[in-house]
Amino acid sequence: MTTWNDSDLTRIGAAEELDLESERTDGTLRAPVTMWVVRAGDHVYVRSVKGVDGPWYRGARSRHQGRVEAGGVRADVTFRHAGPGEYADVDAAYREKYGRYTDIVEHVLTDRARASTLRLEPR
Repeated sequence: MTTWNDSDLTRIGAAEELDLESERTDGTLRAPVTMWVVRAGDHVYVRSVKGVDGPWYRGARSRHQGRVEAGGVRADVTFRHAGPGEYADVDAAYREKYGRYTDIVEHVLTDRARASTLRLEPR
């Protein structure tokens, strides 16, 4: 597993949004999807509000890799399914970063959204 360098981790974690392009089976990238991104510890995470049935999530899970861009950082990544032991820290990161959007942030804190938590690892 490759880890983020401190500069990239800080810049991605501070970015308001992230663009995610998942890789198709032929190696080409799908159109970017803009989403919220959080940092918890030394990891970067995204979730699908629609859970594992969300279209972008299904695409990300088909090849488990793609490209992200946030905070001026563009990186090829591997998508790793986060385990339940990571959910509390990711929930806290979403609440802290996006809590000002009270009517929206709750949508990424549901059991359905938690089940789609992906850890983004640079490759």
